[in-house]
Amino acid sequence: MVLIIKPKNFGILPGLTEPDVLQTMQQIPGIISIDETISNISVRGGTHDQNLFLWNDIRMYQTGHFFGLISAFNPTLSHTISITKNGSSAFFGESVSSLVTLSSRSENDEKPTTTIGSNMISAEFYKKLKLSKTTSITISGRRSLTDFFSSPTFKNYSKRIFQNTEITDLSTNQIVDYNNNVDFYFYDASIQLQQKIGKKNELNLDLITIKNHLDFEEYSATDSSRSELKQTNFGGSLSWKTNWNEKNSTQIISSFSNYNLISENQTLESNQTLNQENKVLDLALKLQHNYAVSNKFKLGFGYQINEIGVTNFDEINLPIFSRTITNVLISHAGITEGTFQSNNKKSILKLGVRGNYFEKFNEVLIEPRLQFNQKISNNFNLEILGEFKSQTLSQIIDLQQDFLGIEKRRWTLANNESIPIQKSKQVSIGFTFKKNNWLINLDNFYKEIDGITTSSQGFQNQFEFIKSTGSYAVFGSELLIQKNFGNFYTWINYTFNENNYSFEALTNGDFQNNFEIMHTINWSAIYEWNNLKIALGSKYHTGRPITTPLNLFVTEANPNIIYDLPNRSKLDDYFQMNFSVSKKWNFNDTLNLQTAFSIINFLNTKNSINRFYRVNSNNNSIESVDTYSMQFTPNFSFKLSF
Repeated sequence: MVLIIKPKNFGILPGLTEPDVLQTMQQIPGIISIDETISNISVRGGTHDQNLFLWNDIRMYQTGHFFGLISAFNPTLSHTISITKNGSSAFFGESVSSLVTLSSRSENDEKPTTTIGSNMISAEFYKKLKLSKTTSITISGRRSLTDFFSSPTFKNYSKRIFQNTEITDLSTNQIVDYNNNVDFYFYDASIQLQQKIGKKNELNLDLITIKNHLDFEEYSATDSSRSELKQTNFGGSLSWKTNWNEKNSTQIISSFSNYNLISENQTLESNQTLNQENKVLDLALKLQHNYAVSNKFKLGFGYQINEIGVTNFDEINLPIFSRTITNVLISHAGITEGTFQSNNKKSILKLGVRGNYFEKFNEVLIEPRLQFNQKISNNFNLEILGEFKSQTLSQIIDLQQDFLGIEKRRWTLANNESIPIQKSKQVSIGFTFKKNNWLINLDNFYKEIDGITTSSQGFQNQFEFIKSTGSYAVFGSELLIQKNFGNFYTWINYTFNENNYSFEALTNGDFQNNFEIMHTINWSAIYEWNNLKIALGSKYHTGRPITTPLNLFVTEANPNIIYDLPNRSKLDDYFQMNFSVSKKWNFNDTLNLQTAFSIINFLNTKNSINRFYRVNSNNNSIESVDTYSMQFTPNFSFKLSF
């Protein structure tokens, strides 16, 4: 099932002053961020890199600003989010978890408009121009205020994201010489050109650029050091669509995405400098033709070619060491998909198959897809979904302190040996009830992912430095209840997941998944009256699994922690309440002002969202290091449109 979300239709969500695209999708059951960042979104127990994010046909390797606390997509754009957790179209590959497509393309008949706005973190700009009756151009941009305006919101965001990193003094958990030594900013910008050619053709050109930049200087009485971290994603797409006649249509899409993560880490104590880079260049060409055989039966055919190159670079000055690893993989895919709809439109069946060929490995993977929807009554629907999928790209962690400990994950390509092609299979059955402004949806699913590596799972226990491959299996249920009472609407969702690893080469290799959140409950309520909106919501979930130490084994060379069975314990449960209010003033038909105020965690609940253990070399003892959730954080925004 494809879920369609238009964040601007919500207008406001608890804890947000703007309709943040990737925060909005977490209102759906089965989608959660286990550490509050949108760069770590887990869908049905998977990792963030197992989700495919497409913005106007461009694959995005960077999805967040402020290292994951803010969506990298400008909220002023009118985004439409399509989310597929299972049963995705055969025209999409390269993901073993969810498919998330973001479209900011608007109708050509929309009126030209300009919007400027700001909140306590960033300022933004949006402009839509009509060059002619058939041509429009949209320009948007956003830049942080963080490098010259230190608001309370920015300070709390910084405290949250820089915990337990090179930027933070772990003994006091305070940012070192905060006002003088940390310089951080981000920006994003996009240009979109939409051109209709006659009545049958449409041309779209889209460009997007995203950047995070951090400078960190550290001083002592006699010396100083400077470290830097840059993260960028630049991409573009050119698409052409034509309707040959009532039965035939064709679409051609070419796209590229260039991702760079570059850091220089200078250590004050040892004068050691570590340079690291992670680069991805993704080139794609997609062809799709649709043919309407009859009113009941439609066929789709396609071919796709994709070339992905990944470079990882590490260099140390003391001792001298340098390493550059570059891998390139070319893949081809042939697609066939058919859709049947009964005469009474109560039954819809979509069957598809995707055949992937990977040149480097001389390997073929066949991936069938299934969507079946049956309308049992006027109010009751049954849906059965299934899919086989694969992906060759994944994110791994070599060392937890890589890239200043902030963006420590790096993209890497499968080599079909130590890093296999990941493969998934999933089946689900769901029921939907709609009546009298009630919506109730229940989904039950089972999913298996094979070919994962320990390096991709973020272990911080006895498996942190062990390289092994394995799998995980997750089954669960998702329930959504929504009710509209006129000006007041509310929804609550519940998710149950049981998620287990299997690493045959590891001792005690069958255990709970690091990303298992067994129980999740989200509730939100929104009231609207005379352009005033008030939103209140809560988030609750059980704690994530952790591995606790048993004792410390001390040798002359190095003390080692002896751990209990992996993921045998859990963190305490997570609970947070959020609040937002917005007001819109219409001065005339074209001029309006919208203001909003929000509070994240207005009860100031202290939640531990991660914990690991390390050796205190001063007294040879074991100490725990916790990462805590966002504290009480207010924000204010305004937007002027004309």
